[in-house]
Amino acid sequence: MPIKVANNLPAIKILEEENIFVMPEDRAMSQDIRPLKILILNLMPTKIETETQLIRLLGNTSLQVDIDLLHTKSHQAKNVSKHHLDTFYKTFEEIRYKRYDGMIITGAPVEKMDFEKVDYWGELVEIMDWSKRNVCSTIHICWGAQAGLYHHYGIGKHALDEKLSGIYRHRIKNALHPLMRGLDDVFMMPHSRYTESIPEEIRRDERLEILAESNMAGIAVVADKSCRDVFVFGHAEYDLMTLDAEYKRDIAKGINPKIPYSYYPKDDVTQTPDKKWRSTAFLLFANWLNYFVYQQTPYDLNELQTDDYIMI
Repeated sequence: MPIKVANNLPAIKILEEENIFVMPEDRAMSQDIRPLKILILNLMPTKIETETQLIRLLGNTSLQVDIDLLHTKSHQAKNVSKHHLDTFYKTFEEIRYKRYDGMIITGAPVEKMDFEKVDYWGELVEIMDWSKRNVCSTIHICWGAQAGLYHHYGIGKHALDEKLSGIYRHRIKNALHPLMRGLDDVFMMPHSRYTESIPEEIRRDERLEILAESNMAGIAVVADKSCRDVFVFGHAEYDLMTLDAEYKRDIAKGINPKIPYSYYPKDDVTQTPDKKWRSTAFLLFANWLNYFVYQQTPYDLNELQTDDYIMI
């Protein structure tokens, strides 16, 4: 089944060239199907690239998905045009009285800052609180995962000695969990961050469960007992060359970063990497959509119950 997006969104052309079935909203309106309503809060500066990456993953299932893109009004985006935001994005004021089957909160390049010093922190807190009453399940990515754990559970982030960047091996901790269904016991996922969440702090909270972990990269996937909140600390959504672009950006800034781990063949930055995480990314998001969004929400979203759901 297709994914439904706004007419003329730049991602449409890119995804159609990849054989991803994307349906413009005017065609979708003619179908008598209630699509899943998914809200993407895009905090990344590279908004077009990030929205394309996430829509690609959401579009590779048998479910029709209706996407709303959200940006924070309290932060002035510098790397995307005002026209793009005005055309394709909504503000929280425009959606606060709506309900959604699922929501994605992306990462953001602010992890070196204290949460409260981020200029849109107050707005993000309001959105996260709103999600508890108006969204069936929310998946938080990278800094978004750290922000969610901090706000909802009081679990802080800790600075690393150097940037964690590369493709890392992870091992599933609970192979019977629906979110992990079909994933290999050991899977690959990109990471790109300067901070970490400590496993022992997460394990002390009986409401949370670590589902996958890496010896080198640390926590990979965490969920609450009902999967109303899922926290993914890597970037399964990344394109093949995203880490390459970040590495070369850091070089240009004079940061002198390490070569991303296990990314370039033989650590030769002139060679094209292999994408080792594609199937993991598709399956992780498909499991989330199926088991904790589609299987949980009612046909009429006004009947959405905001109490914890029972694990299926």
